[in-house]
Amino acid sequence: MDVNVPGLIAVILFYILILGIGLWAARRKRNSNNEDLMLAGRDIGVFVGVFTMTGNLGGFFFAKRMRSQGYVTMLDPIQQKYGDRMGGLLYLPSLMGELFWSAAILGALGSTLSVIISLNYDVAVIISACIAVFYTLFGGLYSVAYTDVVQLLCIFFGLWLSIPFAMTHDAVTSISVNYTTVWIQELDPAYSGQYIDAFLLLIFGGIGWQVYFQRVLSARTTRIAENLSYFAGFACLFLTIPPLLIGAIAAQTDWSQTGYELAKNFSGALPKGNERMVLPLVLQYLCPSAVSFFGLGAVAAAVMSSADSSVLSASGMFSRNIYRAIFRQQASERELTWVLRIAIFGVGVVATVIAITVGSIYELWFLCSDFVYVMVYPQLTCVVYFTGTNTYGSLAGFIIGLFFRLAGGDNLLGFKPLIRYPWYLEDSNTQLFPYKTFAMLLTFVSIFTVSYSANYLFKRGILSKKYDVFKCIVNLPKKKPNKIFHPAQELNVEMSSKMTVTTYAEGVDDVPPPYTEAASNQELLQTKL
Repeated sequence: MDVNVPGLIAVILFYILILGIGLWAARRKRNSNNEDLMLAGRDIGVFVGVFTMTGNLGGFFFAKRMRSQGYVTMLDPIQQKYGDRMGGLLYLPSLMGELFWSAAILGALGSTLSVIISLNYDVAVIISACIAVFYTLFGGLYSVAYTDVVQLLCIFFGLWLSIPFAMTHDAVTSISVNYTTVWIQELDPAYSGQYIDAFLLLIFGGIGWQVYFQRVLSARTTRIAENLSYFAGFACLFLTIPPLLIGAIAAQTDWSQTGYELAKNFSGALPKGNERMVLPLVLQYLCPSAVSFFGLGAVAAAVMSSADSSVLSASGMFSRNIYRAIFRQQASERELTWVLRIAIFGVGVVATVIAITVGSIYELWFLCSDFVYVMVYPQLTCVVYFTGTNTYGSLAGFIIGLFFRLAGGDNLLGFKPLIRYPWYLEDSNTQLFPYKTFAMLLTFVSIFTVSYSANYLFKRGILSKKYDVFKCIVNLPKKKPNKIFHPAQELNVEMSSKMTVTTYAEGVDDVPPPYTEAASNQELLQTKL
């Protein structure tokens, strides 16, 4: 099949635009250090922030607390409280989630380009990944944030432009005709447990991702971090309208009246297994070529906007929470910057390889998302809100949460369940019980139970001090002098209705939590000293 040259030209122009903006943003901050690359110098304002972040509930419960403490990644408070190695263990589900998400959306873009302009799938994936990695490599969050503005605008206008053309195509019946039986379906009460699982996973499981906290922690002030989460949450809801309409249009289309060859023998319905191709098929067969190219730009924008953020998130946590925290505590800023860039390249390469070679990427990403929901979210919540928890509870929660999630099985990947929960369907190996949420709650219970039991046993002398192997209750290490401060991190002052001060040390163990809400200049001076 010949490549659609006009479409290819449109894609090339779009990629040049995105690459140019990314490199321009990188050039503006050429002397940035590791933290600046990860958080854009904590200088993200309202306009750019709304375009680059989605979130709502996280803003209410986590944004202010995390930003006010001056953390750089979401693993920082976990490592501060539970230790570097526990944070490194929790990095694994986060890394896998970011990798498979990047691979999945790169694969979606490759499929779209292959449908609309007949570009080879592998070539499309490699070129898209190279561009996203290239500008992220040099500009970090500066480039990611500024390209997100253009990409989100492209998504919005590209999809809305295609809807009127697709809706008025001769093969499309009005979406208001028989909509209750065609594209709006009633929920089956028998599957209520699965609906509850999916609902809660989307709400709470979406909090424990570095791509979200990357934006929160880069905000100029705590108030901006909090407000951005609210604004972006509503913006995200608004942006679901175009995909909803496109899905309704596809459901009301007689595909045998289009040029889609595979639909000729399916009585007008979309062939089974093609549901994931709905967007490129609507753009290709229900819209004029010029309009489909704009829609293709929207798809490319959406993919690159997510891919660059995920690659930066996984790489940033590696450079700070793995390389420096575990292996090279005294690494210089220059060294960390190079580690970050090497990690960006490595994560980008791995995600690209997965997109090209793995057939069930989405299923793997769903499984990794479950891990984030079951293991990472409870740990982060306990660190932020419950001071009595410790490393013993954290490790127990990790192991128990992982076991019960895997014990529930996974039908898409062929994992047979070890535990058959209530309402289990033998014929289809389907769990109707909300076992993912159950595993998440067990993680919480395990953290609390083991933490407070360990506290009681050690502090009452029932267990000897020498058995406190994690050195987090009674066998505490000697505190090191609080001397090492990076000039850019020593003091962060936010002016609002009253003075807010955040101080924290880099590369020092056992640093006490930052002091905030200083009420006077005298307190500010004392805090700095």
